[in-house]
Amino acid sequence: MVDKGAAGGWRATWAEIDLAAVRHNVGVLIERCSPAAVCAVVKADGYGHGSVDVARAAVDGGATWLAVALVEEGQALRDAGVDAPILLLAEPPAASMAAVRQAGLTPTLYTPDGVAAASSAGAAGGEPLVAHLKVDTGMHRVGADPADALALARAIDKAPGLRLGGTWTHLAVADDPAQASYTTAQLLRFDAVLAELRTAAIDPGLLHAANSAGALAEASSRYDMVRCGISVYGYSPVPLPDGCQSLRPALSLRSRVSLARPLAAGERVSYGLRYALAADSVVATVPLGYADGVPRRLSAVGGEVLVGGRRRPIAGTVTMDQLMVDCGPGADVAAGDEVVLLGRQGGEEITADEWAGRLDTIAYEILCGISKRVPRVVRDGP
Repeated sequence: MVDKGAAGGWRATWAEIDLAAVRHNVGVLIERCSPAAVCAVVKADGYGHGSVDVARAAVDGGATWLAVALVEEGQALRDAGVDAPILLLAEPPAASMAAVRQAGLTPTLYTPDGVAAASSAGAAGGEPLVAHLKVDTGMHRVGADPADALALARAIDKAPGLRLGGTWTHLAVADDPAQASYTTAQLLRFDAVLAELRTAAIDPGLLHAANSAGALAEASSRYDMVRCGISVYGYSPVPLPDGCQSLRPALSLRSRVSLARPLAAGERVSYGLRYALAADSVVATVPLGYADGVPRRLSAVGGEVLVGGRRRPIAGTVTMDQLMVDCGPGADVAAGDEVVLLGRQGGEEITADEWAGRLDTIAYEILCGISKRVPRVVRDGP
């Protein structure tokens, strides 16, 4: 039998997903935010980690809700047997409301047309469709204007096929301490809407506002539940407060050297010949590139990989399917050696935060950018 490798593919490139790390991170969030419940955000295929596996691990770790962006994402979880409550973070298209009800998803609503469509779908079922009302308190992406929130809450409350199960908002700058006053203003607007609903004898239901940053750093934003995305995967958008356990990255990106060769000083490597060897060196080729989610520009901003427990610079432009590594003079590197792009090897570690810092982006984009052609290998522990 021909060995197709640990990842089940011919090419020795894979992403390892550590479900024990997911459970650990959810536990950290529960400890930090209790008595608020934790909702694990598993949209975008679990930030590239695999939504079904992450959802199960998050629930095992104590998360009581899950959240996705798309109806299709919620259906995929249900098809896999995930039965935890699932919140849709944006108002679903009117034509999808029957599917929302059938899958037992909780829609977010914030427009009269959305309320009408959800009401119709709910009335067609045996039980009312439970929905959450989203209020735009300053993010200005989606959500009801605070001035319109009471009318929408009334419409949901009175609709025969609907029940108001929760009210929520989203924080725009909770990850920026310099803009704490804006977060405070958002929460004050949210509280004002809640007071208006209660005065009108409307129960706002489950209350939630905090994202990962709010959950970790802003106690007043926690309400009844916190919606955590990036922190579930092991990254904090804010410095962790004193006494808070550390988070553990749940994904590592790995490959193996496909070719290693000595090259003389002055030789240039890869497209554009932009990288010149400063001395005689061993250059290793690694079979993954920008089609796999390694940004083409990473080599130009000092990107490194781990080989033999040491940091080695990416040599020249990252290509679509391969990249090269300058392993140094006389390096003992050969085909088959493991290469770590994200993760730990020996005493060294490269994180998505490191890539993000070099590329002037955020860890979210790095993780979500690891493409589908990289097999995911699920582990339960390091």
